[in-house]
Amino acid sequence: MQIRPTTADDRDVFVDTLFAAFARFPDSAGETWSALELDRGLFATAEDGRPVGTAAAYSFELTLPGEVVVPVSGVTAVGVLPTHRRRGALSAMMRRQFADFRARGEILSVLLASEALIYRRFGYGPATYTHRLTVRRHQAAFAVPRADEGSMELLRRADCGELLEEVYDRYRRARPGALSRPHRWWAAEAGQAPISGAPRYIAVHRDADGVPDGYASYSHGDPSTLTVDETIAVDDAVSTALARFLLEHDLITEVVFKHCPPDHPLRWQLEDFRAGEMGGETDWLWVRLLDVPRALVTRGWFADGELVLDVDDPALGEHGRYLLTVRDREASCVPTDREPDLSLDVSDLGSLYLGGTAPSTLVRAGRVRARHPEVAALADTLFRADRSPHCLHWF
Repeated sequence: MQIRPTTADDRDVFVDTLFAAFARFPDSAGETWSALELDRGLFATAEDGRPVGTAAAYSFELTLPGEVVVPVSGVTAVGVLPTHRRRGALSAMMRRQFADFRARGEILSVLLASEALIYRRFGYGPATYTHRLTVRRHQAAFAVPRADEGSMELLRRADCGELLEEVYDRYRRARPGALSRPHRWWAAEAGQAPISGAPRYIAVHRDADGVPDGYASYSHGDPSTLTVDETIAVDDAVSTALARFLLEHDLITEVVFKHCPPDHPLRWQLEDFRAGEMGGETDWLWVRLLDVPRALVTRGWFADGELVLDVDDPALGEHGRYLLTVRDREASCVPTDREPDLSLDVSDLGSLYLGGTAPSTLVRAGRVRARHPEVAALADTLFRADRSPHCLHWF
């Protein structure tokens, strides 16, 4: 099995091979793949040179706790033809990707996992979570008073692409777990609504000075349901104003918010707590540390403490023990021979990294080994984020 990089001339073959791996047809892709970076793609080829597997990566920025923004590779388009599975093609492509990512100086890689079992093997762990929130409109009276000083404007998706791009970029820089949406995605209308050109109404919120600071993308497909693709807001007040606007829409019985973070406050703002029903909870962004010490020093920290982490990385054949020290929000991470406080797989460290999974949860689950019970509580305090991490971007 050989691995070779792709070029712009390989686009059609790349898409054909990828879709064949999933028994689909490329004509159903629309503009989905128009943002592919073919200089970052890979083919696994058979002995005759024919492509039998694909893998690619997007160039993103990821916001870490503390509003630290770092470049990351977003792994995508991974597939192997059913005629060539179980022959090492996937492992070979993943190893090549890790080498390429490290050569770029990146400390993290991310992906959306089609199958959880596959990507844990390669060191990725679920790090952000999302759920659907369905609110019955006629029970959606707010218990909190209206306090917004801004204004609302209703636009169509086709008329406000630049505005959406600017507001999203402001939002993602302050939200841990959020990925950038490079300009080429918006220009090519690549991906899902509201990036795509699919017809959508856009509720735009403006602050007291008229500056856009939030939006909601929605459609009214089902006669009685308003479906919200995403709500983007620079703060909770703007998010509340957008929710009020959507819940006051005429001729609907329910509003479905498709992507909500675990700590979404809307149900607590309603007089009837049961008017909002959570569902469809799932993992979203998976994180993989490529350089443990650099990654731990780079993110923001909000409590002082010291931990010795014993990290196993079978996919890369690496194992390290590190002393993590945080003082006055500054972290250091150096190799050590001290006894470990926590022993864990690099995939589980990926789950902890953004603060969306508590170390004590993984200790209780038996995935992480703690030297003594107090260590888990200390780790919870250290790894917590300033806000719960959340990712909306699909790739």
